[in-house]
Amino acid sequence: MKIQIFDKTVSSKNQTFSFKEKLEIARQLEKLCVDAIELPAIENPTTDILLVKTVASFVKNSVISVGAGYTEESLKNALTSLATAAHPRIRIEVPVSTVGMEYTCHKKAPKMLETVAFLVEEAKKQCADIEFCAVDATRAEADFLKDIILTACEKGANIVTVCDNAAEMMPDDFGKFIKEIADFIPENVVLGVSADNKNGLAAACGIEAVKNGAEMLKTSVSNDEISLETVGNIIKNCGAKNGFESELKYTEMHRILKQIGRIIATAKDERSVVTSASHDESGINLDKNDSKETVLTAVSQLGYDLTEEDGTKVYEEFLRVAGKKTVGARELDAVVASVALQVPPTYKLVSYVINSGNIISTTAQITMEKDGKQLQGICLGDGPVDAAFLAVEQIVGHHYELDDFQIQSVTEGKQALGSAVVKLRSGGKLYSGNGISTDILSASVRAYINAVNKIVYEEA
Repeated sequence: MKIQIFDKTVSSKNQTFSFKEKLEIARQLEKLCVDAIELPAIENPTTDILLVKTVASFVKNSVISVGAGYTEESLKNALTSLATAAHPRIRIEVPVSTVGMEYTCHKKAPKMLETVAFLVEEAKKQCADIEFCAVDATRAEADFLKDIILTACEKGANIVTVCDNAAEMMPDDFGKFIKEIADFIPENVVLGVSADNKNGLAAACGIEAVKNGAEMLKTSVSNDEISLETVGNIIKNCGAKNGFESELKYTEMHRILKQIGRIIATAKDERSVVTSASHDESGINLDKNDSKETVLTAVSQLGYDLTEEDGTKVYEEFLRVAGKKTVGARELDAVVASVALQVPPTYKLVSYVINSGNIISTTAQITMEKDGKQLQGICLGDGPVDAAFLAVEQIVGHHYELDDFQIQSVTEGKQALGSAVVKLRSGGKLYSGNGISTDILSASVRAYINAVNKIVYEEA
């Protein structure tokens, strides 16, 4: 029997990853050959849809699963984001315990049945692969749990995931619980499980579930869910004797998981920089009462070497920002990118055309102006952002090391402004560029050109 592995690392609610970190984790999971990579529901269409489309540009073998939320609009956003995915999946996740339904969705059982029926049916019209996740299933009323699972299956769900969020069951009891569901679920529907690891029993519960009819396990590289590493080792070492296997690449597993672990550790460090209540050697947490010397020391920690004039500009902009909020590493990066080393632009963006899809390679055609002449670059890339950056480098005639790439929303709503910060390294020195646009690709290209202009000006 093959155990399917759906990994939830990127969608974990207990982690805060940057755009770049999410892409790299997805890339590594693809190399590991997990069956599906889960991405969170679309909360900010401006940035989240771009994330899914960018992931889809290089994930060609694993399924890309996106949460659909509870509303028709969130479902449409999920479908839009998956338009170019080679193997798209819509994930309908709803609480099924009485407390969960009323607290989270403000719905009672009959209304929740209607909601699930509507969402699954609408999703099925545009996506063949639909997963229904029964959240907090172990605390749901047995009859209602059966009704909502069968309703989802009737409307087109081909995967049903039963979630043990409470982590109150012992592995053998969880196995019996799954057996009862396996007995009534349609044969053509895959039964999967997700289990919280708060008591360290998630992997044991998962294996018991497999022994009692489950065909899929939801894992995570962090310690929140069933451990991907633990499950991989169990299948590798015990699978032949117990009659189960998976598609995981065991020879590369530990190297890949260590790489993802380093990304998670970095993300935790960055989060502590923003949330830490005090200064320490690993974090930056500044407010309006900090002196210019303290602020510029923090800027130096980030890798910037500023002139006295730029240092004054950065401190003045810092005071404006710090009057409204605490300034962490990311905010300080944006301040430096927006005011330091502002130079006359050698290159100006004229136009860009980016083509991407699940049956074509991503291409970018960038036109820039230099000294009154228009220059054009056309490049293939690993996603729309990569292709655009390569096209800019083709025009400039030089490759720069990309140190960091950040995207965030600066306003709310469908027409929200997106802000991109690009950090390039040249000759050992760090240069950052900032771009703002309602089109996040435009913001990214402008940020890259902004950083390139600073390098070209200083090295001329």
